[in-house]
Amino acid sequence: MTASKQGKADTLGRYDVIVAGGGPSGTAAAIAAARGGAKTLLIERYGFLGGMITNALVGPMQSFHSKDEQLVLGIAEEAIAKLVELGGSPGHVRDMVGFAPSVTPVDVEKLKYVLQQMCVESGVELMLHTVVTGADVSEGRIGKLHVYNKSGPQTVQAPVVVDCTGDGDVIWQAGVPFLKGREKDGLAQPMTMMFRMGGVDLERVRSYMALHPDEFVLAEDWENCSHVGVSGFFSLVREARQSGELTIERDRVLLFELPAPGEVSVNMTRVIRYDATDGQALTQAEIVSRAQVMEAVRFLNRRIPGFENAALINCGTQIGVRESRRMQGVYTLTGEDVLAGRKFDDVIARGSYPIDIHSPDSGDLDATEMKSASSYDIPYRCLLNDTARNLIAAGRCISATHEALASARVSPTAMAIGEAAGTAAALAAISGVEPLQLDIRLLQVKLIEQGCNLGMQPEGR
Repeated sequence: MTASKQGKADTLGRYDVIVAGGGPSGTAAAIAAARGGAKTLLIERYGFLGGMITNALVGPMQSFHSKDEQLVLGIAEEAIAKLVELGGSPGHVRDMVGFAPSVTPVDVEKLKYVLQQMCVESGVELMLHTVVTGADVSEGRIGKLHVYNKSGPQTVQAPVVVDCTGDGDVIWQAGVPFLKGREKDGLAQPMTMMFRMGGVDLERVRSYMALHPDEFVLAEDWENCSHVGVSGFFSLVREARQSGELTIERDRVLLFELPAPGEVSVNMTRVIRYDATDGQALTQAEIVSRAQVMEAVRFLNRRIPGFENAALINCGTQIGVRESRRMQGVYTLTGEDVLAGRKFDDVIARGSYPIDIHSPDSGDLDATEMKSASSYDIPYRCLLNDTARNLIAAGRCISATHEALASARVSPTAMAIGEAAGTAAALAAISGVEPLQLDIRLLQVKLIEQGCNLGMQPEGR
């Protein structure tokens, strides 16, 4: 027998930019950094990319649009265009529920391939099946990252690191201040195990909706939407809960049609009062959520028209996480910023999704739409901090309040933030400056040249 490998970590090498986490923001960040000329390493714990979209089946993607324009372009739009070519998405379609201006259904298996190929073709070095286990910080900078995979413990280093782990793992490991959950008690939005069902008679679903419109949340002219979106069956859910047939703390059926005929993505499970950054709590959340999936499938088969012969295809590889650690950065995006459609001189991405808060301690859903504007800016300062100065945050661990994150956390916005983070990282690494010192105009010009929509001209607002 051979002895197991122990002790000192191997040093794998030096990079210009290291991106931790290959989800929507991390993939976009790595592609942007590599295309910007930086030697880029992307670290991902699963064997594929896409994060919550692909490993937790969180879909459809919503929304690339505000009421009157497409906000998210650049790398995110490029990925969707490639997916459409492969038959993995119909592209952006109207939201039948009317919650967002558009939804973008995706085939997650084809999306895994598209994101992988975009990384490879851009020159990103991938390190899959790998987790970051620690960060060495000295004099306000991250030196080495400690990682672990089947080869054992190793270290990697770069002058700029981007945390796209979703849970802010590097932020935490580097000692950067962070917050979790809502202000009054620290409880985060619930986690959800998404699942996919096939063999659904969607015409029967549409017919029932036409006969019982009061049972659903519907967009105007919903009958002309190409893809089914359901937020409703309220009375059927209420009856099942009253009889004890359905115990999930949810007041509705929420599902969306997928690209493949007769397939839908179902968002019905709700796991509340668990912390996604606590290993044992996350384990228990997985156990609870998979039991809820079985209960939801039985309910759909028994009660929902069109689901009589439908079958469960798969659940997410992991439970979907809406909220965990949020960095305390140079600036914190607030709910007021979102609702007021606030503009910032250091804008690097834009959002428009409603403040969508699934209650951390009940089955309620509280959605607050923007009233005075159709979009808001996300400032570069939300990605930066004063503790580990060469660390940039992207995705849902940027500096934002509980309320603001409820809007900015969605995948298209996360990809736009990720592209900005990766572009900034490459510019900073190659020019030898701290991310905080980077000329914001230079970054904005670069993003606009890459096709991003910042709502401004290169020379200013």
